[in-house]
Parts: sequence; C-alpha cells; structure tokens
Amino acid sequence: MITMELSVLGAGFASKRSFGSGFFNMRIKLPDRNSAGVVTAFYLTSHDDRHDELDFEFLGNLEGKPIIVQTNVFANGVGNREQRLYLWFDPTADFHTYSILWNPHQIVFEVDNIPIRVYKNYENIGVGYPSHAMQIEASLWDGESWATDGGQTKTNWSYAPFKAHFQGFDISGCSNSNTQQCYSSQYWWNSHKYWKLDSNQQRQYENVRRKYMNYDYCSDRPRYPTPPKECLYDS
Repeated sequence: MITMELSVLGAGFASKRSFGSGFFNMRIKLPDRNSAGVVTAFYLTSHDDRHDELDFEFLGNLEGKPIIVQTNVFANGVGNREQRLYLWFDPTADFHTYSILWNPHQIVFEVDNIPIRVYKNYENIGVGYPSHAMQIEASLWDGESWATDGGQTKTNWSYAPFKAHFQGFDISGCSNSNTQQCYSSQYWWNSHKYWKLDSNQQRQYENVRRKYMNYDYCSDRPRYPTPPKECLYDS
C-alpha cells in the first residue's frame, strides 16, 4: 500500500513504463474529515507535445458533504471534456476500485466495475482520440482555486496532513511506444467483447448517470452553444 500526504506541496508517483492500450486498476481510499480543496488523482498521461490524458480526479469536500469524481479526456492537447458524478458511497471510509479501459474502440471509466463514462473513438469524423503511449500516475494536490464549489470553499490547512491511500495497483497493458501495435487483437482488452458495453453494463451505466450525474460538458450550452461532435453522436 502507498500512502501520500499533502501538507503544503503536492505528492505523487508514476509507473516507469508507458502503455499504448490496456486495462488499469487502482484501489484508493480518499482523505477523510474536511478535505475541501484537495484533489486526489489517478490518471494516464503522455509527456510529449501532443498531450493525451485520461483522468480520474476526486474533488474533496467539507466533512459530511458528498465527494465528486471528475473524469476528463485529453487528445492531441485538447481537453475540456469534463464530466462529474456524485459517488454513491463514502470513498473516505474504505478502499474502492477505479479502472480505465483503453482500446482502439472505446475508453471506459469504471468505479467498482460499474461503468460511469464511455468515450468512443470518433476519429472518422474528426474527433480526437488518445493515441500516444501514456504513463500511469497518481497524485494528491491543492486545487482550492476550483475543486470545491467552484473554488469558493478553500482548503483548511488546520486539517493537514491530508492522506490518500493506494493499493492493488494492477495493469494489463501493452508497454510499447507504437500504439498501432498495442491495438493488436492478441491483447484481451482489444477483443470484440470490449468494443462496447454489454447489456448489463449499459443498464448500470445509464442508471449511474441518471442518478448521480452532476455536470456534463456536452450539456453546457454557455460553454458550448454548439455541442462537440462526439456529444451529438453519443446522444
């Protein structure tokens, strides 16, 4: 198990290898008590000029208030695809499993094996899709400028150090800088079974989004008067 503490500076760790596709798991227990302003993150990220990234970001809150999980997708340096959901359990009380599936057809974010977000590959209509090898990283940092109530609720440093715990780090991934080779059908996560959600997963996905969705960039008309292309196709 890895425990990270945040007192003033941030903390983090990363894989030595980069991956071009795969299924990535992490069990995390978030900081308890008053964690407003504190962000715990588990993500895949590339370190090149054409930045790709797949994010789980957990937005701390005042004690007794719900913690939000934010997901985001960057492709070729373009992000701004945030979605946020309330978690249906207390993520500070125990460990829960957070997973990312990435193959040439879809990216699926899961919480305890329940899909909470699907990002499909729409490169054929000009929508960016992550295609660069990425490292797996985790971090704990101060995001008080935006994380809680849009930045209105600040970090209370009298509760420091804030502690996040990580365990069960599990990777089924293709460690190759050539993502085209990592899209090979020889890898189980690229097989036809994982090109879309099955019927049970689709029901779970729709149920979670119906009950717990807090924000979806696809529905943000002040920000996107014309919805991004992928939003139109997903609808």
